[in-house]
Amino acid sequence: MTPQTTPDSEPVAGAEHSAHAVQLLESARADLSATVLPLELPGVEQARTELRQAVAQLDDYILPRYRSLDAPLLAVVGGSTGAGKSTLVNALVGHPVTRAGAIRPTTRQPILLHHPADLPWFEDRRVLPGLSRISGVLTGSAVPASKAGTAPDAAAMTSLVLLGDPAVPLGVAILDAPDVDSISDDNRQLAGQLLAAADLWIFVTTANRYADAVPWRLLLDAASRDITVAIVLDRVPPAAEAEVSEDLRNLLRQEGLGRAELFVVHEAELDELGMLPHQAGEALRAWLHDLAEDSAGRAGIARRTLNGAVGALSERLQVLAARANEQDAAAAELRNDAVDAHEAAVTRILDATKDGALLRGEVLARWQDFVGTGEFFRNLEQNIGRMRDRVGAFFRGEPTPAVRVETAIESGLQAVILDEARNAAEETDRRWRSDPASRQLLGTDDLSGTSENFPDQVSAEIRAWQGDLMELIRTEGQGKRAKARWLSFGINGLGAALMIVVFSMTAGLTGLEIGVAGGTAVVGQKLLEAVFGEEAVRRLARTAREDLHRRCRTLLESERQRFLGRLSAETSGGADILAGHARALAGLAAHG
Repeated sequence: MTPQTTPDSEPVAGAEHSAHAVQLLESARADLSATVLPLELPGVEQARTELRQAVAQLDDYILPRYRSLDAPLLAVVGGSTGAGKSTLVNALVGHPVTRAGAIRPTTRQPILLHHPADLPWFEDRRVLPGLSRISGVLTGSAVPASKAGTAPDAAAMTSLVLLGDPAVPLGVAILDAPDVDSISDDNRQLAGQLLAAADLWIFVTTANRYADAVPWRLLLDAASRDITVAIVLDRVPPAAEAEVSEDLRNLLRQEGLGRAELFVVHEAELDELGMLPHQAGEALRAWLHDLAEDSAGRAGIARRTLNGAVGALSERLQVLAARANEQDAAAAELRNDAVDAHEAAVTRILDATKDGALLRGEVLARWQDFVGTGEFFRNLEQNIGRMRDRVGAFFRGEPTPAVRVETAIESGLQAVILDEARNAAEETDRRWRSDPASRQLLGTDDLSGTSENFPDQVSAEIRAWQGDLMELIRTEGQGKRAKARWLSFGINGLGAALMIVVFSMTAGLTGLEIGVAGGTAVVGQKLLEAVFGEEAVRRLARTAREDLHRRCRTLLESERQRFLGRLSAETSGGADILAGHARALAGLAAHG
């Protein structure tokens, strides 16, 4: 995720407080939307859902309300299938505006009823910005034309029908939501989205179903967020009103909803338009009108619901921070697996370049072809000065053997690097595939070998190293006397000798190999010392070895990135940022 500034500061008062709150919330929203939980850890699906819902509530309700604290209250009418929500909405305005029926689900598009003067608050997507707007038009059947069809297209399924009606009090809008327990997944999700965007809930249930589990889960969520709730107990037989009402009130008090308004609608026959008797919705209608006329009361409800939503968001962010921390820890372990495997490969390669292991086989044979044996060593021991002329003539007349040494070294070093890179990739692939949390990052890709162009990269790096080594010799031999010496021996010959010195430690050799390889290394070292001096040879060998080590490390890091790239693009890395937002929003809610 892309971290924003962690908003751990105290809110301020008045208009500055609102501006500060919006800044905090926008920062939290940016970080939440950038948070990714890619690893399949236990509980991650629920965390991803929580993440989406947190962003949606910021967009749908919290940010719009903070930006427009004086906007009309949005009262969302929700409830179970067949509870009578649409019939109640029709009763509130005194005429049919929304369809009710026996075929479920019936509420395919939410209808937002508002006073005509309040239209500007809703037509610009201030709230619920993810839903497109449709202007409602009353048809002859008094049902909005956009609702008349039985199979709306996909675009219409995510539309909000705006219907202005003077019967709706100015300052309060009524939104008819789908069933919270709809058989349609889309309807259930939309119902939850709309309820999360509400300033107050009008929750409709029936005398037979008021204890159902699904509505109560939502009511308990409302209690935890301190949302203003009005309960409509519908279809109540007059004889059972006292008993059912008292039982429901007891349940509400037990669950922290004792302040909820309770309205009872008696069981009644509907007229030819599907309308309840006028008096059925009178109490709720009067309550809404009283609320609309009380600007301070409306502001109090808005502020209370807003603070509750921010407080709930803070708690949700704490949970998400914990989940992000789990992801970070798992990602760090995977990263360490890849780093450790490839670092171990680098170490093994570097060991092979300094323990004499590369002075076997083809390299040793080509070096022996180059310097010769027997008399060459005797002359070297007797008089390095007299030997220099021989070797110089040898180098000048036979440049090809020196190039063969370079080629053999390139081939041997490449084989070592490729082998260790394959080992590292195989080990990392094995570790990652042993854990379900990381197995899905690899998918069907086989990363257990090296990348396709890696052999060419290795060859290029080795040749570049050899070229730099030759340049070291040229630079060291700039003095006149030294220059004459290295010209007499030949640049390729001295380069081959320096490579042999770089690989000259014999810890990895045994038996006859020690004598042979050790002798060849002495020849190379004595030859270089005759030209440059003992201290210069040590410096040249150290510089060449360090350059080779750096190049090997770079090569293995590029291979390691095949694994790490899958983490760097997807892991969150933002647990601390989310925790900081959680603390800031808790403070915002407390001072709201």
